[in-house]
Amino acid sequence: MANGLDDVVAAETVLSDVDGLGGHLTIRGYALPKLAGRWRYAQVVRLLLDGFFDDLPSDAELAARLGDARVEVFERLKPSLPLLAPLDVYSAMRAGMAQLPDGETLADALRLIAAPAVLTPALLRFKRGEQPIAPDAKVDHAADILRMLKGAVPSPALAKALDTYLVTVCDHGLNASTFATRVVASTQAGLTSSVLAGLGALKGPLHGGAPGPVIEMLDEIQAHGDAAAWLRDEVQHGERIMGFGHRIYRVRDPRADVLKAVVRQLGGEGDTGRRLAFAEKVEQTALEVLRIAKPQRSLQTNVEFYTALVLEAAGFPPAAFSNVFAAGRVAGWIAHAREQQTTGRLIRPQSRYVGPVPKLVA
Repeated sequence: MANGLDDVVAAETVLSDVDGLGGHLTIRGYALPKLAGRWRYAQVVRLLLDGFFDDLPSDAELAARLGDARVEVFERLKPSLPLLAPLDVYSAMRAGMAQLPDGETLADALRLIAAPAVLTPALLRFKRGEQPIAPDAKVDHAADILRMLKGAVPSPALAKALDTYLVTVCDHGLNASTFATRVVASTQAGLTSSVLAGLGALKGPLHGGAPGPVIEMLDEIQAHGDAAAWLRDEVQHGERIMGFGHRIYRVRDPRADVLKAVVRQLGGEGDTGRRLAFAEKVEQTALEVLRIAKPQRSLQTNVEFYTALVLEAAGFPPAAFSNVFAAGRVAGWIAHAREQQTTGRLIRPQSRYVGPVPKLVA
């Protein structure tokens, strides 16, 4: 029996391939560096959904329809914001998305892709006592997220950074949230039900909930003043060093390099540049501490480490990092849900009973 389903193949997919030994990620035939920073998120959405919807339009038309979907979602869910705001920002987003129709059409898919992009800035503003800003259907998806968050058109560099992040995390094999999505989709539940399953799995600190604690770690190390001592103490007490190690990759996570380059492009002499310089020193120190403390394991930098820096630079608080992760990954979830529904069967593994034997009644 494979504990945690290690090495068990549960699906055949055309969507992505994670090469853990080589450190490569392929999205529908494209190596990640060929997409991230070169393709817009809406183009990658179309790439992922191609073949799973009969009425899939051109790149330009899909981007326009995604813009329209942002406006529709905002108008539909704006009255719910006062009720959602007391929840944490991730739970509030999930609760808002649960109000969307549970259909199977391209329109349903685009509403679900639009929802995290719209709800996250709206909820953050509402929590700060500010009025949410309506989407602009004519603005690029990533740029509109930042515009709705900050109330001003973002710089091209910042918009590109967020767009690159969304592309980088759009899909990643049969991870926990994608598997949860496929399980629900295999029952022929609607897309909303399937995506909500993915959202539930993504929240966990061993999956999409991990980038936020990276910021807390960096702040604590900076306050402490001695990165090596702080890291050694954490390891000795059995604590996980956030941003290092991966279930599949035995080498450096290729997404970490893509996002590190993004932060460097945003850097310079300002706060982002200083933060990056400090983070790079912490990274190198952590890799050395882990190499010495756990020589039998390959604990390399993963996507979470530089995700934290990109999203911090974009202006998102750590509490919303998982929301932005979901805003990128939702397209992959939908593609996997449709693939499961069209090519797969009901996912129904068996378990091995190890409980007590039934007692005979005298």
